[in-house]
Amino acid sequence: MRIALDASGGEYAPNEIVKGAIKAAHEYDVEIALIGKKSLLHLLAGKHLKKLNLSIIGASQNIDFHEHPMEAIRKKPRSSIVIGINLLKEGKTDAFISAGNTGAVLCAALFGLGKVEGFERPALASIISLNRRSPALLLDAGANADCRPNHLLQFAQLGSIYTKYIFGIESPRIGLLSNGTEETKGNRLIQESHQLIKNSNLNFIGNIEGTDLSRGTADVIVTDGFTGNIVIKTVEGLGDSFIKVKPPSDYSRNLRGRALLADVGLGFLVKSMDYSEYGGACLLGVKGNVIISHGRSRAKAIKNAIGLANRAAEVNLSQLISEAKDEQ
Repeated sequence: MRIALDASGGEYAPNEIVKGAIKAAHEYDVEIALIGKKSLLHLLAGKHLKKLNLSIIGASQNIDFHEHPMEAIRKKPRSSIVIGINLLKEGKTDAFISAGNTGAVLCAALFGLGKVEGFERPALASIISLNRRSPALLLDAGANADCRPNHLLQFAQLGSIYTKYIFGIESPRIGLLSNGTEETKGNRLIQESHQLIKNSNLNFIGNIEGTDLSRGTADVIVTDGFTGNIVIKTVEGLGDSFIKVKPPSDYSRNLRGRALLADVGLGFLVKSMDYSEYGGACLLGVKGNVIISHGRSRAKAIKNAIGLANRAAEVNLSQLISEAKDEQ
């Protein structure tokens, strides 16, 4: 197993990316190829290269967050993102991870790897774990702002396959995010998507509302990328607010605060809203295992992204999606 990691992408690259790779190399039986500026990566990871299953691949260019995705991948063929996708395309790695420019990763994956037959658009699949017993997969989490009903049907199919093989749920419950549970609720996109998913072979439970996100109502939550991205960032924002809040200065009040966290389970809630716990989102529907991590990812998030990539590669998720499409 060999995973390519963009060591130049992300707000805290390359230091935190390398730290995460070192942690993952200790924990997982996988080779990690760091892609970035060779001299800097040797300085950060040199002493670990012989001890751990780490290697370095040079990339003389880097795509910044502010750059236009399409122009960037054309003008920077020696960037860490393009090199990582090409390694995956050539079969030299089993997965690619980047916390860099999301649009550039999407474009590079689409043009470099191509789409799985039967899926018009790839989707970002992000884990939401607001319910202790029943985490859910939300897609699209931001790859497609404008969608048609057939796209949402395909997102439901992608989510069902992912949940079956990664979560081990034989018949995942598919919920369509709307402003009401009634079949007639929602805008035109939701109403038409509802009918398409309803008439498919999927285990469709109908529309679900925002209040269902924490109730474990569905295993897969389907929506367009515009709405899905807002949902994900709202959850992340709440998590950041809990994590960054300063404890009371008074010791007795601090003890009561800790007791409250334990009593009502807020400790789990805070952890569940921490994006670093899951590492990143799988880009489903392209011919390769691609993980897109948060731009603010630190070592913990990168380590967990490598764990997710390792799992996706173990089950050969991309190939499973291609084979399972006909069963949907």
